[in-house]
Amino acid sequence: MNIELQELLEKYKCDKESVFNTWFINNDERLKAFRSIRRGVQKVILEIKTKEFGNDYKGSSLEFVLNCITEQKQVFIGASHAFYWKPKLRIPDIYENEENKMAFGQFLENCYNATREDRILKEIIHLDQRKIKGLGPAVVNILYFLHPEIIPPFNTAIVNGFNHLFKENIKLGSWQEYLRMREIIIGKNSQHRSILSKDLGAFSGLLFDIGVKKLMVGDEGALSDDEKVKIEKLLKKRHKEVTNEKEEEDLHTEMQYHLLKIGHSLGYDVISASNDRSRCHDGTNFSFISLPGFPDIGVDRDTNNTIALIDVIWFEKGTNKIVCAFEVEKSTSIYSGILRLTDLYFSFPEDPSSLFLIIPDNREKELELQLSRPAIKGNNIEIHYILFSDLRKHCDAICTFGDSKETLKKIAKVVN
Repeated sequence: MNIELQELLEKYKCDKESVFNTWFINNDERLKAFRSIRRGVQKVILEIKTKEFGNDYKGSSLEFVLNCITEQKQVFIGASHAFYWKPKLRIPDIYENEENKMAFGQFLENCYNATREDRILKEIIHLDQRKIKGLGPAVVNILYFLHPEIIPPFNTAIVNGFNHLFKENIKLGSWQEYLRMREIIIGKNSQHRSILSKDLGAFSGLLFDIGVKKLMVGDEGALSDDEKVKIEKLLKKRHKEVTNEKEEEDLHTEMQYHLLKIGHSLGYDVISASNDRSRCHDGTNFSFISLPGFPDIGVDRDTNNTIALIDVIWFEKGTNKIVCAFEVEKSTSIYSGILRLTDLYFSFPEDPSSLFLIIPDNREKELELQLSRPAIKGNNIEIHYILFSDLRKHCDAICTFGDSKETLKKIAKVVN
């Protein structure tokens, strides 16, 4: 443990005029802000979903959220500036660009519902990859009030204090720079948690006081070469994992889109899994070609919830009769998709649907082994499978020349 940094933290904690004592400790208004901001974020998400959000910051539900944050003063002075709509610069591009607006809403919803650190960090990296103009790390000032033990606040004073204390050169406006800064803050706060708090607002207050030159420091927090190498390796590993996962999710979304498009073109009512209905591919939102909600199919609640998680389902037009069900597989267990399709089959054994697995080309042998398992073959359930490449290649032709679900079976395979 860095003794000099420990002494600095003690000095910060004992200063009656420090952010720690004037904002962080024994502050009912700070605690009330958490509740107000969480409710406000829920309203932002709902308004974006229902397309009621509008095309300006002024008067929006987002303005309410940022007003609640900036009322905290000190650490959050200026937190709203990054969200002001600047028409000449077209930033931040979440007011007039519907796709970016939806992406921002989904980001907030996913972070709101997240319970694990890795999920939140993946959402941040996904948002960064979208390169939405003007939407930078200032967003974390909202996330702090959702996850104060995971996300530290971010502004000019905090960055200046961080760079001065740790002899770093973190720059404003970069998500990658923020994530590096966050790793160092998390590590140092963990080492000295007994002095401050698990809530990162306390440590961020220290950086703020240093940044505005209220607290003068020397070389107390300089990182060792080993610490720097460790942090760089961690950031690169996490970024690679998220990039790979994003590629898989994009492929999964593309395959769902092809299935929805084909089913819609063939005259069926179509719907995606209940947790995928806000997805979009090639500029088309799933909600525009899908049913608004899952029909009542006459089964118990638990079974209904399981079936509603099947990736894509086709219904006879205007009815609740399922005619086709599709599970799109990625790197996860193929067996779980088979089980969901099997559950559907046994829910309607007297009127079975056509069941399909959509798989990456390199998993064909693995799928054949799974479908050959005695537990599956013994049920005498016919499950077809289609390779990603075949679905992508023939989608438009089936939409143009197909006349029923049987057309799809021309590119499907079965395990004998």
